[in-house]
Amino acid sequence: MSMTWAVVPTRMPLVLRRCHSCASQRFRPSGKFRVNANHKLLDVWILVLCTGCGDTAKLTVLERMTVRSIPPELLDRLHDNDLALTAELLQDPHVQHRNRIALDWDGAWRLDIGEAACSDDDVIDVRVRFAARIPVRPVRLIAEGCGLSRAEVDRLITEGRIVSAVRLTGKLSGDFTFTLKI
Repeated sequence: MSMTWAVVPTRMPLVLRRCHSCASQRFRPSGKFRVNANHKLLDVWILVLCTGCGDTAKLTVLERMTVRSIPPELLDRLHDNDLALTAELLQDPHVQHRNRIALDWDGAWRLDIGEAACSDDDVIDVRVRFAARIPVRPVRLIAEGCGLSRAEVDRLITEGRIVSAVRLTGKLSGDFTFTLKI
């Protein structure tokens, strides 16, 4: 039997960064951009709000870019405060590195397993697809999808009854497949 599971975001992740006003370490994206023009140069920031005090912080997206070097479609999306663009830019490794931030995906995703979970077939091939770059432990996904405990999944991996071409320990944020032998 073959199945496809999907890891789907339910909301935007929180941004892990220290607040300068309070002791909070988390910011939530406001979904808004600030575009500032200085003659023919543009600066663009994502605005995020502190979960503790509500203070606003800016995450740099573009710095001192000429207007002509920015595609018109991107500029329109920035001016329209496009939520999808906010989500894309928050997941961009360059933006994360530039702003020294990380993303907190706890409670911001769900696993869609389709009609049936793991059944009584002898061999089940499962393809796990990620709708966004969400770092999740494969053991957690398998346990949730099959209705097992994580310890039981670890035991099945050790016994060779769950096999995959990728390492199932640690975290993954990209598509993978595994086979469950019952």
